[in-house]
Amino acid sequence: MTDEKLPPMMATDDPVDDEDDDIFSSTIDDLSSLRNEELFASLATVPPPLTNISLNEGSSTLLESDVPLNNDHKEVQQMTSKNVISNGFEEEINSKENDTPSASEEINQVEDIPNVSINNMNFENIENGFIKISISETTKVGEGMSSYVAYRIVTRSNMTMFKTNNMAVLRRFSDFLGLHNKLTEKYLRNGRLIPPAPQKNMLGSTRIKISGNQSDQATSAEFIEKRRLALERFLKRIALHPILRNDKSFADFLEQDCELPKATSTSALSGAGVMRLFNKVGETVNKITYKMDENEPWFEEKEVQIENLDLQLRNLHGAVEVLVINRKELAHSSGSFAKSAAVLSNCEEHTGLSRALSQLADVFEKVESVRTEQANTDFSIFCELLKDYIGLIGAVKNVFHERVKVYQNMQHAQMILTKKREQKTKLELTGRLDKVGFVTNEVSEWESKLSRCQDEFDQISKTIKVEFEQFEINRIKEFKMVISSYLEEMINHQTLIIKHWQAFIPEAKAIA
Repeated sequence: MTDEKLPPMMATDDPVDDEDDDIFSSTIDDLSSLRNEELFASLATVPPPLTNISLNEGSSTLLESDVPLNNDHKEVQQMTSKNVISNGFEEEINSKENDTPSASEEINQVEDIPNVSINNMNFENIENGFIKISISETTKVGEGMSSYVAYRIVTRSNMTMFKTNNMAVLRRFSDFLGLHNKLTEKYLRNGRLIPPAPQKNMLGSTRIKISGNQSDQATSAEFIEKRRLALERFLKRIALHPILRNDKSFADFLEQDCELPKATSTSALSGAGVMRLFNKVGETVNKITYKMDENEPWFEEKEVQIENLDLQLRNLHGAVEVLVINRKELAHSSGSFAKSAAVLSNCEEHTGLSRALSQLADVFEKVESVRTEQANTDFSIFCELLKDYIGLIGAVKNVFHERVKVYQNMQHAQMILTKKREQKTKLELTGRLDKVGFVTNEVSEWESKLSRCQDEFDQISKTIKVEFEQFEINRIKEFKMVISSYLEEMINHQTLIIKHWQAFIPEAKAIA
């Protein structure tokens, strides 16, 4: 009997890259980053602060901002002078016995996951404790290429896993990536949906390090503010998850008032970074070439839904980016008109007409400010939400693929068990009883491994269904809230423009 071809070997999950060495980022991410950089390139000064989307209110009310739209943020640039590819399925199957937490232990926590939303950031009703997180300010530490930005995380909680109810720590960007990496290593294999950490931007990080003139500092301030908000949303999503919020690594991240060990192995130029590149290639090839024989219609339906949702979110994200650019151009044109009208008013000899032209210039200056603010609102509310959910859809795909990997392990164990049974039968037929006992033990061992693989597959399938259901609930509630907030802000901006024009009408009528 000829040997059957084994399924392709799976690469192990690659760790998260460090802060400034992202040379393996995808082309799509690079293009998206460049488009985002262009959104504010038309302004010579720092644009009005981005609207801080508050996720603290219930889904039945309109969204309020943690920071009012017209208030200035605290200065974001406080300057201080502080100075492997898997060895095969057999090794992977054997390692499951020592996984922590084990799938069988963790799945028992699936049943009673509370119905919570990412929009309700007060956390008052999650289990019996709350966690309220905010990143209040940022600080640039050091100078030159060795400098980095530290984020001050303020946490309030009544949960017993914390030593105190009020905590404040400083963390750098690579610490957030390290936290995501730890959570992924612990829980992704069990089917948990891990909120994605914000993507790295080597261009933006380099600008911060070498920023000298006023223009560079304005661009750096904008970049830091967007990253601050993204990191805050990342932590809040973790705090919403009923399992991840109780993880010790998460508690230490929020509570330990000391510098965390820097994960140098995540550097892209290190040996581990090169190994990650090979792992990514192997993972991608496996996703393309291996097709799982799906026997659950639910997973087939959800995979199609996720692919369609991912495509449409990316299309909408691109459309909103174009909308922001057009609003910026309209604001700039309004400013140009205001300057021209002001010059004309100085040349006009007719007193009434000169005064009207001067007032018209003032109105267009105000309209320019409102339209710029509207563009910032479009970006901070819609663009950032869509970007977050593109990342979350990627996390859902990772969880689904993790289930495929478990299925491959189970198929591999089944093939090996079949071969061992055939080998045992041949030995018995040929009378080689001296080796039958050894093969019998191997058969029992692989029967046990197959049973564990089957249990793990059933458990990860069950966990994914619960996680996906909660993801859908949160997604719908958050989109509802953000759309309501966006409409409210748009109405406020249009009302303000109308108010400016109504104030100008008497001046226009006064021209004699």
